[in-house]
Amino acid sequence: MITEVAIFIAGLAVLSWSADRFVFGASALAKNIGVSSMVIGLTIVAMGSSAPEIVVSATASLANNPDTAVGNAIGSNITNVALVLGLTALLKPLIVSSTTVRREMPVLLAVTLLAMYFLSDNYLSFNEGVILIILFFVSIGGLTLISMNVEKDDPLQAETEDEIPIGVPASKAIFWVIIGLILLPVSAHFMVGSAVEIARFFGMSELVIGLTIIALGTSLPELAASIAGVLKGEDDLALGNIIGSNIFNLLAVLAMPGLFAPGFIDENVASRDVYAMLFITSLMIAFSFNLRGTRRINRWEGVALILCYFAYCAFLFY
Repeated sequence: MITEVAIFIAGLAVLSWSADRFVFGASALAKNIGVSSMVIGLTIVAMGSSAPEIVVSATASLANNPDTAVGNAIGSNITNVALVLGLTALLKPLIVSSTTVRREMPVLLAVTLLAMYFLSDNYLSFNEGVILIILFFVSIGGLTLISMNVEKDDPLQAETEDEIPIGVPASKAIFWVIIGLILLPVSAHFMVGSAVEIARFFGMSELVIGLTIIALGTSLPELAASIAGVLKGEDDLALGNIIGSNIFNLLAVLAMPGLFAPGFIDENVASRDVYAMLFITSLMIAFSFNLRGTRRINRWEGVALILCYFAYCAFLFY
């Protein structure tokens, strides 16, 4: 078991690092060919932050572990908001000033409700997987259009500009893209395999291991990016990364088990986990659109989100 834990930790470390290098290379390459920073930030960077979840979900589905894949998608969304956003707000209250970020929140809510509908019958079909992946590409196009028409004074514009690598040689950018594409699936393979063995050793279901340990591990890039963002005063970028990642999780990540391992899933998903995800998502939106008009997520609201995360995990295990 010690070996499996070591493999899981090593796989997680390589997965996070390779995702970061892939985003760096892809962003630099897009910048070199003239793509605007806003487009890169809302599409490539957002997709890159979901890359660990996408690859892990695809790997688990191909290994005929659809519950792990579904749990990773839903658990990552819960973790991103309840733990990542909660810790970020606890460190420094988040001011929600970007209209772009506020436009993405209703999209996230709509996608969440769609995912709940697809999972309500405890069955994820191939056709539903196709619909989700099509909507994923539609959302990429929509975000591209939004980013091209964003207001010049939108604070997300300047924050994104500061984060995109500039002056990186094309050869170096391509090198990191290739490294990321190679290491992402390899590290995900070892990470999923060891996670399943750990779950069996402790008598946990594959769904719970996906909802907790794997979801927490694949959400570490979002945690690092969000904390780094607020420390630099980039509140909207930190929140935007979480919202964008959660949209992609429910479209691209949840599509993987539908495409590669369609069939029945653990009934607890429809009766428990999707409701927890909807509650946490709604709580984030309510905090962001504060009725007092402040449009900020305060420290006490961050504490509330964190308590929700630990309460949910406690409920899963006990």
